[in-house]
Amino acid sequence: VQLVESGGGLVQPGGSLRLSCAASGFTFRNYDMNWYRQPPGKERELVAGISSRNDNTNYLDSVKGRFTISRDNAKNMVSLEMSSLRPEDTAVYYCYARHRWAPTLNYWGQGTQVTVSS
Repeated sequence: VQLVESGGGLVQPGGSLRLSCAASGFTFRNYDMNWYRQPPGKERELVAGISSRNDNTNYLDSVKGRFTISRDNAKNMVSLEMSSLRPEDTAVYYCYARHRWAPTLNYWGQGTQVTVSS
């Protein structure tokens, strides 16, 4: 099983980034997908989630209207489009998969760093 994130980097405040997570080794369409982040010195928090059937999304209040989560079940990919980035969005962003009917089946990616700074 692998979840491989990409797309992180350094961006100025107000800028945009697109994170991607490529999944392999499991039946992607049966898993709800989520993006978490862990800011420096803080606990990991849920940023956005999308259901296995692509019919429901949820967002952390502070990113609503700025971030968009999407998935492509044919390509086993989930993405997070981030715009109007703020310094407080600086964190390591993680991709997380949880089976829709068996939540004990879950996997984490290795994380990708996003730094928002001028």
